[in-house]
Amino acid sequence: MIKNKIVLITGGNGQIGAELAKKIIDYNAKVVVVDKNKKLNNSLKKFKKNKNFMHIVADVSKINEIDLSIKKTYDKFGRLDAIVHSAYPKSEAWGTKFENLKKKYLNEDLNNQLGGAILLSQRALRFFKSQGHGNLIHISSIQGTSAPKFEHYSGTSMVSPIEYSAIKAGIIAITKYLAKYCKNSNIKVNSVSPGGILDNQPASFLEKYKKSCNDKGMLEVSDLVETIIFLISDHSRYINGQNIIIDDGWSL
Repeated sequence: MIKNKIVLITGGNGQIGAELAKKIIDYNAKVVVVDKNKKLNNSLKKFKKNKNFMHIVADVSKINEIDLSIKKTYDKFGRLDAIVHSAYPKSEAWGTKFENLKKKYLNEDLNNQLGGAILLSQRALRFFKSQGHGNLIHISSIQGTSAPKFEHYSGTSMVSPIEYSAIKAGIIAITKYLAKYCKNSNIKVNSVSPGGILDNQPASFLEKYKKSCNDKGMLEVSDLVETIIFLISDHSRYINGQNIIIDDGWSL
C-alpha cells in the first residue's frame, strides 16, 4: 500500500507517532522519527539498526531544525514523500480550567501548537514544491469540529482546554487553506481528527464517553493509523484539503 514511501513523523516518540512509525515499517516503507526527546520510544528501539528507519533529535518549533530534519531525510533516502505532523508541545500549565487561564501559558500553547503547525507547513511545502510533489498530514481532533461534551468530565479532575479546541479547529482551517494554496503543485494537505484515545482515564469518564459512541467508545492508537496510512498512500491521490474524523460516531 505504501511500499517504498519515505515518511517523516514529527513528535515521532509520542503515542500516535510511534504507533504510526511501526506500521510504516510493517508496510516496507521508510520512516524518519523526529522528536526533541533524545530517548527513543521503547516500542521503536528494535528498529534502530533497520535500514528503513531513522531517528532525528530535533525541536520542530525551531525553523532551522525543521529544515535540517528534512535535509537529513533527503540526504539519506533521496526524497521525502510525506510528512505527518503529530508533535504536541504543551506548556507547564496545560490543562488549566478556562477561568484560571494565564496569558503567558495561553500564548505559549497557541504559539507552539498552532503557530508551530503553520511554520512546519511553511518549511514542508517549501521543500515539496522544490521536489515537485509532497503530502502533508496534520493531526487535529474531534474537539476541533465539535464542542466538548462537558457532562463527560463531571466528577473527574479532567479538563477539556478551550485552547485545545481553538488549536485543533485552527489545524483544520490551515489544512484547507494550504490545500487550496498549493493548487497545481502536485501537493496534497489533509488532516485527521481522532476521537478520544485511551490513556488511563477514569472509569466514570470512559463509561459516559462510550454512551456517545456507536460501538467501542474511546479508541486505541492502533484504531487511527490505518487511516493515516491510507492518506500516505497513492489510493488517496485525489483526497485533498479534507479532515477525516475517526471517532466511533461520537460527533454524530
